[in-house]
Amino acid sequence: MRLARNLLALALLATLPAVASDGTGLDAGDLAVAAALRDQALAGTEAFDIVESLTTEVGPRLAGTPADAEAVRWAQAKFESLGFDRVYLEPVTFPVWLRGHERADVVAPFPQPLVITALGGSIGTEGALEAEVVHFADLAALEAAPAGSLEGKIAFISNRMVRFKDGRGYGPAVGARSRGAVEAAKKGAVAVVIRSISTNSDRFAHTGTMRYDEGVPRIPAAALSNPDADLLVNMLRRGQPVKLRLDIAAEHPGEYTSHNVIGEIRGRDLPDEVVTIGGHLDSWDLGTGAIDDGAGVAITMAAGAAIGRLEQAPRRTIRVIAYANEEQGLYGGKAYAEARAAAGEIAAHQLSAESDFGAGRVYALRAGVDPAAWPVIEKIGEVLAPLGVVTEREGGGPGPDVGPIVAKGATWAQLAQDGTDYFDYHHTANDTLDKIDPKALDQQVAAYAAMAYLAAETDVDFGTLPVRQP
Repeated sequence: MRLARNLLALALLATLPAVASDGTGLDAGDLAVAAALRDQALAGTEAFDIVESLTTEVGPRLAGTPADAEAVRWAQAKFESLGFDRVYLEPVTFPVWLRGHERADVVAPFPQPLVITALGGSIGTEGALEAEVVHFADLAALEAAPAGSLEGKIAFISNRMVRFKDGRGYGPAVGARSRGAVEAAKKGAVAVVIRSISTNSDRFAHTGTMRYDEGVPRIPAAALSNPDADLLVNMLRRGQPVKLRLDIAAEHPGEYTSHNVIGEIRGRDLPDEVVTIGGHLDSWDLGTGAIDDGAGVAITMAAGAAIGRLEQAPRRTIRVIAYANEEQGLYGGKAYAEARAAAGEIAAHQLSAESDFGAGRVYALRAGVDPAAWPVIEKIGEVLAPLGVVTEREGGGPGPDVGPIVAKGATWAQLAQDGTDYFDYHHTANDTLDKIDPKALDQQVAAYAAMAYLAAETDVDFGTLPVRQP
């Protein structure tokens, strides 16, 4: 059922202050519609049903696999069933990495199995590999090791991620995952294992992308669950040599072309100006990708669909993007940005936002826009305040797939989510539907729908940002 804009405005006008010429380009009727979108979403949305469909009917969506292709078909059909005005695909090409078997065991002095997973992009061991472990408290300690000191050894990095609501413990910890293999290989190591980049105490290993450097030997890289990393530290404390056996299989079969899947609600007056929201469609292969990032896809699809049901579309186009292969290198976001730059469409992107931090409730609105557009952001914040969302002028940043277009000058908004437990499940077999609270999704849909609608309804230009070098 479509929401009648004039009736909503009459019903809610008495509860909203009159809007004079305040530099927002929004009147009381616009705010009434946004408030109605917000309140309707709080009463229940299809977001949980969308992520349930994705995780049940497709499941894990490792980029470059048949499940990736099935996810693209699923997303296209879902956009169409939700009533988007235009649904289309844009190609994204990338190298494929496939996981095979993986096993780790302590061979001596206290033989027992360990829970381990290969890091994305790692080579395999080409049969079982046995070597003594050398322990490093963090990546910096490994970098400081003398050249050649790890010849024939396995480097073990044990730094532990710290839990924060905003996830800021991730940045200081993740270097061990992304750079550990390169630094260990420089010292002569035959493999590297790290403590999972995670905040949980469950016996689940967390995968994630690692990188090799040209001119540096490629060695296998894997992550231990937190309890197993603790176990290995305890063994090493006893002062005896600890030997591990690793048996990891992995493939790099070549390139694959997937797609960004895009649904649009076309603007009534300024259809070539766009407000984008979205999440990434791919996932790692261990869980079903419910919180990373099925939730983000579902939230933004549902928010866009709610705007599409209005009797009158907003002035600008709302574009919802299900990005391809974020996990292994932001390929979907990069391809989208490159295509818009080539077409001269960066300035047409009035505001870009992304949901890719799990399924926790939104608690803050932040933005990177021209200062002249801040009154619009503050007005959006007023509509979001009943959701428990605070507007913050400092901090924040664009999401990972939004980052590439922001680097080319596009503006951004962030609806910061409570990620206190996000890194308990992130990149594990435990990333499953049961971790999602449907009411939390509804609160996020409410925030995204109201924000996207007002950003698309105003005629204020959000400006551009300085172009950053990659």
